[in-house]
Amino acid sequence: MNSPGAEMEDRTERPQWQALERLASAIRGRHLNALFERDAGRAERLCAQACGLTLDYSRQRIDTEVLEGLFALAEASGLRAAIEAMFAGERINHTESRAVLHTALRAPPDAGIAVDGHDVMPGVHAVLARMQDFADRVRGGDWRGHDGQAITDVVNIGIGGSDLGPRMVCEALGHLADGPRAHFIANVDGAPLSALLNRLDPATTLFIVTSKTFTTQETMANAHSARRWLVSAADEAAVGKHFVAVSTNHEAVSEFGIDADNVFGFWDWVGGRYSLWSAVGLSIAVALGFERFRALLDGAAAMDAHFRDAPFERNLPVLMALIAVWNRNFLKLGTQVIAPYREALARLPAWLQQLEMESNGKRVGRDGRPLAHETTPALWGDVGTNAQHAFFQMLHQGTEIHPVDFILPVAADHALDEQHRMLIANCLAQAAAMAAGRPDESVREELAAAGLQGPELDAACGHRQFPGNRPSNTLLMARLDPGHLGALLALYEHRTFVQSVIWGINAFDQWGVELGKRMARDVLSALDGGDAALDPATRRLVMQIRESSGSPD
Repeated sequence: MNSPGAEMEDRTERPQWQALERLASAIRGRHLNALFERDAGRAERLCAQACGLTLDYSRQRIDTEVLEGLFALAEASGLRAAIEAMFAGERINHTESRAVLHTALRAPPDAGIAVDGHDVMPGVHAVLARMQDFADRVRGGDWRGHDGQAITDVVNIGIGGSDLGPRMVCEALGHLADGPRAHFIANVDGAPLSALLNRLDPATTLFIVTSKTFTTQETMANAHSARRWLVSAADEAAVGKHFVAVSTNHEAVSEFGIDADNVFGFWDWVGGRYSLWSAVGLSIAVALGFERFRALLDGAAAMDAHFRDAPFERNLPVLMALIAVWNRNFLKLGTQVIAPYREALARLPAWLQQLEMESNGKRVGRDGRPLAHETTPALWGDVGTNAQHAFFQMLHQGTEIHPVDFILPVAADHALDEQHRMLIANCLAQAAAMAAGRPDESVREELAAAGLQGPELDAACGHRQFPGNRPSNTLLMARLDPGHLGALLALYEHRTFVQSVIWGINAFDQWGVELGKRMARDVLSALDGGDAALDPATRRLVMQIRESSGSPD
């Protein structure tokens, strides 16, 4: 099998798709309250568990007939074969002729995963061994800076997948950090780097420059600025003591001044947004320790096995993906909210935005022709309970419906038990309130008992009535530790892949990122006085910016 869903007829013409459209028309008139009333076992039945995670999807606007229709659509889309093709190392990223094997990064040494007949596992575990040795040396004080001091701060310089994944994991598991302080610089905006360098000591700071090509504009601008900062405090010879690289461009890395022994590579079958499991996660291993990084990989590997082997009816990534397709394509809900109820997971929505919207934000199918159906919704969100005081008003009473994934670690890792109980109560209550709502009759009775009547009562009821029928998933994690976090992240990775198979798109390229990068080079040239070909609006803005900054005409 060369590509999932290779046959690219209009998928909306499939009988399975059309059957779901008919079911959607029928279910729009049914409230979630009615679905629960008609099915006493709904809460117990629409629940699945794996790898220490529990998915409650009983508050989705589905019933048994809808689920059966979604499973039929998955079968008709070739999902089983697509899953096998990915795990087998086939080149399912067909526009770049690449395999997709982030799963190999967390597989055991004897997994026997091959690309074009070559077993990739020895190489994967050789890099992991080098990462462990490096992390142990830095954490143990054996790796020292130019003047013999131990490293106290590690700065990861990357962008996109070279930043979002490691940064999110280090923040999520920050309560376990016991190594050098981890910092992350991504934006080409010089303010964050300048502010960070003002707080750091060049003698005790180590930089990890993370760029596969070692040419990424934002990353290299930050890396060269950091290099100048170091050299101004020491000398050129200090670079090799304070910089390492995660890259495949050994020549460029060497020119920068980094020794070949301090370069950690990865492979073209590792996409950026799927790369935190590779040497891109070096900052995780340094900050948390390699054993915790290994536990993160093991949690993801457990979810990989579940995804590959579990029947669709109990398969967490499949269930979540099919529900997302149902909401997007059949109920016509255009966004997906991520609401983790744990402050440490504040970066999770940003990581998921890149994972899904860069993967599935496509308007053409695998054959390059425009699609007849919608693809990814817009993902957004923030942590509870903060979000309850921001955008939850819209979720409850706004004119549009936005499905929510509530993510809740059950066990606390601090001693403030009462506050953790309040956090749990708020998460569960919000999901319940969005589903059930509060009918006009209940509001009217309460206000009438308070003395309101007539037009004043009618007006007050409208403001206090909640329609409910707002769908959500609740994902319980046993606790926020490396293993469960690894399983959670892999769950969303596979959910994204399943959606791409149903939609008939390639989830593993990102051509839409390239145009803006190329045009930015032209604009930069114009800002420097060059004669770049720009559209009239951009040319006028460049002229205004040059004039305001005192640049010559």
